[in-house]
Amino acid sequence: IAEETGGRLDVVVCSAFTTPLQEKLRGDFWNQSMNMWDVCNGVGLRSTYATCRVAAPIMIETANKQNDERKRPPLLCCISSFGGKSYTFNVAYGVGKAGVDRMAQDMGYQLKKYGVATTVLYPGLVKTEANLQMVVDGTWDEASGNLDLSTGETPEFTGKAIVALANLGVDDMMDRSGNVEVVAELAKELQFTEEDGSVPPSIRSLKYLLPNFVFPAIEKESGKPVPGWIKNNIPDYLVPWSTFSSGPPPEADTR
Repeated sequence: IAEETGGRLDVVVCSAFTTPLQEKLRGDFWNQSMNMWDVCNGVGLRSTYATCRVAAPIMIETANKQNDERKRPPLLCCISSFGGKSYTFNVAYGVGKAGVDRMAQDMGYQLKKYGVATTVLYPGLVKTEANLQMVVDGTWDEASGNLDLSTGETPEFTGKAIVALANLGVDDMMDRSGNVEVVAELAKELQFTEEDGSVPPSIRSLKYLLPNFVFPAIEKESGKPVPGWIKNNIPDYLVPWSTFSSGPPPEADTR
């Protein structure tokens, strides 16, 4: 890359991730094979570290060569998920995502004096090719817990978030270097949308949490639908991060 670009590297995006194809993602860690850990964190965590390790010297050199009048800090972007904050799917998955979050934070600490920024992006539910294929195959509901993929974000939405961050000035970007950024929340702050002009709610917004988790549980227990006037008037209130990091989700009340 350095040879192709004359020694310049402005943006690196680490998004590779996979899970074992022949093993269910949801499950107790003692019942899952070591392959779950090795595959999730070999591709997701280790490859992110390896990529950033190789890219950092080139990005430091890029920061040194930039014209002061048009200076934008080179950006290392790591794609993670809400599994870094709250229990999601299984132990190996969550530990890997939390590791990516901490890695970007610590890399940002070391790179700051060289003018290179880092960031962690949390997309919401994303209509990736793999997820859309699971819908076709009939495996999506079990794997996702019956989440509605039709309301998800496009991969392009995350791409727009990266472009918006990469265009921030040096002071603005370095001030937030190492932070976790939610794509849907960045959209409101930095003024970008999906191709159809919409902005999906953040996964930590009541506008997402209530329809996808709370209302279905209420309807299942009561046998009655939640009134439309409630569903259509949900505030876009962000639940504090401390709520997600306080532990696993509560068990359903079986009384």
